[in-house]
Amino acid sequence: MNRILPAFVAAALLTAPAAFAADAAPSADRAPPPKPPSAMTPTEIKAYNVGLAETHPYYIKCRKTLEIGSLVKKVRTCYTNEKWKQVIANSSQNARETAEAFVSAAGNSSN
Repeated sequence: MNRILPAFVAAALLTAPAAFAADAAPSADRAPPPKPPSAMTPTEIKAYNVGLAETHPYYIKCRKTLEIGSLVKKVRTCYTNEKWKQVIANSSQNARETAEAFVSAAGNSSN
């Protein structure tokens, strides 16, 4: 009995990675989410993300941010990795343009 249990555990550990690899392989060609991720419930997002790598373009990530003017209310924003890249790039571009506008406006003042 003492020899059977370790052998069984070892066999289970050796076959587990193959089972997970089989589940992960078909998800490489998965379609984008059927509806906007922010409109999905956390349960739907978890179900959609099953089998996707966290680096996959369609993997959905959510972030919570505090709502301005409230100490406790949070806003949940969910996007795919692909969309997060676009949002971050747009935010960075907007910040650059704003900073440049302030610098050029400060240089044009004639007192």
